[in-house]
Amino acid sequence: MEINADNVRSQMRKGVLEYCILCILAKREAYASVIIEELKAADMIVVEGTLYPLLIRQKNQGMLSYRWEESTQGPPRKYYCITDKGRAQLAEMDSAWQEMVRAIEMLKR
Repeated sequence: MEINADNVRSQMRKGVLEYCILCILAKREAYASVIIEELKAADMIVVEGTLYPLLIRQKNQGMLSYRWEESTQGPPRKYYCITDKGRAQLAEMDSAWQEMVRAIEMLKR
């Protein structure tokens, strides 16, 4: 059975998207289009249909909050920001990520 490298990359990206969203919002609040732009710039390709369910889940879990702001170009924008609970989750994810990287590096030797 042949392994599709693009599929492997896609599955790995999906596994870390929530982590990436918290990383972005830990720097500053942002609306969905900006989050998508940052993810694309980091080659973490994502579309709105993928992002919105993650934002809703993280908001429902108390990791994110949002506020509406009027826009000079179109409808009001929903700005997401990380909560204290989200910062605590991000710290846990940072720790877990470092552990995983160390484990993989050890296995590759």
